[in-house]
Amino acid sequence: MPLAPLTTLLADARERGYALGYFESWDGYSLEAVVEAAEAERAPVIIGCGCLLGHQSWFDDGGIELLGAVGSEVARRARVPVALLLNETHTLEQSLRGLDAGFNAVMMHTEGRGYAEAVTTVAQLVAVAHGRGAAVEAELGSLPDAAHGTIDGSRASLTDPAQAAAFVEATGVDCLAVSVGNVHLLAHGSAAIDLDLLRSVHEGVPVPLVIHGGTGFPAAAVAPAIEAGVAKFNVGTVLRAAYLRGLTEGVAWLPAEPDVHAVVGSHGPSDLLEAAKAPMVEAIRDLIRQYGGSGRAASA
Repeated sequence: MPLAPLTTLLADARERGYALGYFESWDGYSLEAVVEAAEAERAPVIIGCGCLLGHQSWFDDGGIELLGAVGSEVARRARVPVALLLNETHTLEQSLRGLDAGFNAVMMHTEGRGYAEAVTTVAQLVAVAHGRGAAVEAELGSLPDAAHGTIDGSRASLTDPAQAAAFVEATGVDCLAVSVGNVHLLAHGSAAIDLDLLRSVHEGVPVPLVIHGGTGFPAAAVAPAIEAGVAKFNVGTVLRAAYLRGLTEGVAWLPAEPDVHAVVGSHGPSDLLEAAKAPMVEAIRDLIRQYGGSGRAASA
């Protein structure tokens, strides 16, 4: 089916009291895994790919266009409403290329730019994206990072409610990612979420709120977060871990001389990359249920 506008999906989630999952992918197999999980749960979903942690030379040498083409086709074949997001680009140029490549939502990583520069750049992106019928997500505040196994909060900053309200008004963004104790790339344990701060941001911000760092977001805080304006959770780390686990287990069961045509690129039951999708699909289905998205596609 045609791509669903992100704003439409977010509005439905807010109206009916659930949240969407953006389940980050990196290739055709992982994009298919997200849609398979969403179809199994009859849930609207956001698919897409992120630029933050990949090699920038690959993205800049046509990777964005490749992912946009594959993502657009996976979305077209989906039997549930799907938006396609290019997440956490490094530059305005990358975001604009994402729009050209078929993504109908973009989000630029603006940490370290400074408030004034972030407002100017994001407003420029919004003007172009809205002119093409696409949505823009932005961020305000910086998350702690747990990429190396320990939480590094040296560059973290919580979202200021008054500044968030001013930022949304000045830029015209469609949703806002916030820093309220959530942690980026937290693979083990749970983050300590400041729900009072989240509620304060929600009181002054008219657009849906977004949580990055969904892997480490505590399950007990999901429902209160949705009540406090969150309509989208970003998840990546746990999905890559699930995919790697499936791939590793599949390789361990290979005979000494496997049929390489069956196990590499056949897209059949013996394909290692198809087998790797299975634990990723289950992880996504669990999260969709946690966010209250199951069964929402029928009237989304």
